[in-house]
Amino acid sequence: MIVEIVNTGSELMLGRVLNTHQQWLCRRLADLGHVVSRQVAVADTGGDIQTAVREALGRADLVITTGGLGPTSDDITRELIAALLGKKLVENKDVLAHIEGYFARRNRTRPAGTSVETFVPEGALVFINQFGTAPGLAMEVNAECGVRSAELGEQATFNAQHSKPNIQGGGKTISKKWLIMLPGPPRELRPMFDNSIVPLLKKEFADETFVCRTLRSVGVGESRVQEAIEDSLKPLVPRGLEVGYCARPWSVDVRLTAAGPGAAQIVGEGEAIVQRLLGAHIFGYDDDEIENVIVRLLTERKQTLALAESCTGGNIAHRLTNVPGASAVLLGGVVSYANSAKEKLIGVRAKTLEQYGAVSEEVAREMTLGAREKFGADFAIAVTGIAGPGGGTAEKPVGTVYIALASVAGVEVKKMLNPWDRATFKEVTATQALEGLRGLVKAAGGG
Repeated sequence: MIVEIVNTGSELMLGRVLNTHQQWLCRRLADLGHVVSRQVAVADTGGDIQTAVREALGRADLVITTGGLGPTSDDITRELIAALLGKKLVENKDVLAHIEGYFARRNRTRPAGTSVETFVPEGALVFINQFGTAPGLAMEVNAECGVRSAELGEQATFNAQHSKPNIQGGGKTISKKWLIMLPGPPRELRPMFDNSIVPLLKKEFADETFVCRTLRSVGVGESRVQEAIEDSLKPLVPRGLEVGYCARPWSVDVRLTAAGPGAAQIVGEGEAIVQRLLGAHIFGYDDDEIENVIVRLLTERKQTLALAESCTGGNIAHRLTNVPGASAVLLGGVVSYANSAKEKLIGVRAKTLEQYGAVSEEVAREMTLGAREKFGADFAIAVTGIAGPGGGTAEKPVGTVYIALASVAGVEVKKMLNPWDRATFKEVTATQALEGLRGLVKAAGGG
């Protein structure tokens, strides 16, 4: 099945809003076995929207649009698509009742502009919006852009509380080509897709087997990863394995996919090869982040962690506390940005700062020992460095960072050079520190 997505919204084209739909919808559709082949974003103009939808319908079996269904003057997707398909807009009493109830429950007067949301293309399926007012819409379109459901002589309203739409009709058989329109706000689109669109897709389209496995590696570059695994994976390619790479600073994802019968076995064989060849560089799979792995490892071992951050400004703590359950392992941390904070809060000696400078192996060592002692933790991380763009010297250029790890066995300090912008510097340094801790914890735990 060919699937395309058309994202509408001038705010997307101006870069004022991040288009999260493209990632979320592609992932959900791929999990269902329907891989998106193309997606575009267009401004809220009639010509752009109609052209994008017309072209998508000419290629795809399923077209999903996002945005443009609300009550404001720039919400024109519903009207434009109705015109494109030659359909009248007719009032839907269920949508009207829902909107009236929506505002009544909030003790608010219903804005006059919401009346436009009650009008939908004739013959469309209507998906009541449980978290807003704009309904979702779906129409089965034939090759001539006619709508089969209109032949039934009545509209069908599909509430998200129902499991499947009930549509039956006689007449000639037309190959399935569906156009689905979803509201733009993610808090409305996502539950509507899961509760209403997924049942529709399962009813109208045959299941398709698609398997995707991502192995997440750290500490080795994209080219080196490919060199290490490419030749060994080649025999699986004629059998249907597809290999992809996604590089980030200090980490690389290896994506293995296959479709059709035997897909799981093919991907499984590929995964075993990558695991064997990359070994300890692999920190997780699919949606794993390094911080999730750290929390999981420490939780399993009933061990704890303390932090002393300077140049990362609390980024390590931020990433760890994004993980549910982090409170069981992270005892606390200090953002000791100033030298005075290093001295007063975690016991770095003034003599050490004066002799070696804040960005030094010696200061990093004392920072991590102080943090571990202060919080009584099994492990501690300390980082101190030069994020730039100024402050570097010939001996310590911008990007220089010292990462110290403390445990009952002692202290390890690594000097790294991360010559990126400040934000990337902080992310990479945090990843390096967490990866260093991962190795230390696994070594201490014997696995």
